[in-house]
Amino acid sequence: MPLLLAAFLVTALLYASVGFGGGSTYSALLALSGIDYRVLPLISLCCNLVVVLGGTIRFARAGVIPWRPAAILTAIAAPAAFLGGLTPIGESAFMLLLGASLVLTALTMLLPVKEGDEGRPHGLARLAPLAAAPLGYLAGLVGIGGGIFLAPLLHLTRWNNPRAIAATASLFILVNSLFGLAGQVLKGGEGRLVAAMDFGLPLLIAVAIGGQIGSWIAVHKLPQKWIRWGTAALVFWVGFRLLTA
Repeated sequence: MPLLLAAFLVTALLYASVGFGGGSTYSALLALSGIDYRVLPLISLCCNLVVVLGGTIRFARAGVIPWRPAAILTAIAAPAAFLGGLTPIGESAFMLLLGASLVLTALTMLLPVKEGDEGRPHGLARLAPLAAAPLGYLAGLVGIGGGIFLAPLLHLTRWNNPRAIAATASLFILVNSLFGLAGQVLKGGEGRLVAAMDFGLPLLIAVAIGGQIGSWIAVHKLPQKWIRWGTAALVFWVGFRLLTA
């Protein structure tokens, strides 16, 4: 458990610094620890909520959340995340779907973006709401917040500057995690949630500490281009580990 606690703290710190909750990596760490895959989404989503709540508050206080467009994306995705959480999925499909999605997402982050283009959105940026529902469903299905899928799309279309995208992803994850968790609880029952919390309470404390440090770094210290590069590196590493586990 001490090693797992340390890994969760570091994961929360790193992911919060790029506006994510870390749900995908929590799931990977728990899977490598031999935890029942049916419990993974419950623990990961609860950890997501702890991390991104603090991050979203910091982003809001810093005035970097573009509220209206971020709220539109989130409102479209949340019901789909709930439906995804209700959908049964087998263990092999769970790991394959999550790993493949993350690797492909990371590759999109490596596409070159010209300096200064962040302020000139691509014409496809207006179509981002169309992707919100399927991304929300996929997130609910595999038990994460979905920001890790949304952010690369927003970067690719130059939807906004990297810091605003990180803030939007944080809000997106917060709401989707709530709706996805509700679906997962209805699917598995309260007994499975109690089992997840019995094991996961120390992990929640670890990610709370790491998430606060990471979100502070995101708001005050991290250069914008590092946010994009850090996102790509984190997503690719997690996806690769899941596919090769």
